[in-house]
Amino acid sequence: MATKIRLSRGGSKKRPFYSIVVADVRAPRDGRFIEKLGTFNPLLPKDSEQRIIMDTDRVKHWLDQGATPTDRVMRFLDAAGLLKREARNNPNKAKPGKKAQERIAEKEAKEQEAREAAAAAEEEAKAEAEAPAEEAPAEEAKTEE
Repeated sequence: MATKIRLSRGGSKKRPFYSIVVADVRAPRDGRFIEKLGTFNPLLPKDSEQRIIMDTDRVKHWLDQGATPTDRVMRFLDAAGLLKREARNNPNKAKPGKKAQERIAEKEAKEQEAREAAAAAEEEAKAEAEAPAEEAPAEEAKTEE
């Protein structure tokens, strides 16, 4: 039988209180469990001794029996010195999704077009500023005739 050491939620609405239990992997989160190993009260301050209470001997027993802890329980066990938890690293987590990347690419393309149009307009303005100075004598000659 595959077992897990996991949290089972109790408490009232918006006031969570968790029991650390050993349960069959097929059992519901708050349903039937094999043994209660401790409690976790997330409402207490992090430095409080009453925040996490565990029976370490029973936890060791169940780990020896092959029970796998969930990630959150593994954090508790690491803090208690019972188990070593490897730090996770997911560099792709911060990257935006496909649609967001497409929107960013479209926005950058529009901005690039706008920059090119502004540069072209600036060049035309420079060319026009230089051109009337050369054409001015020709206009004066036309007006004299």
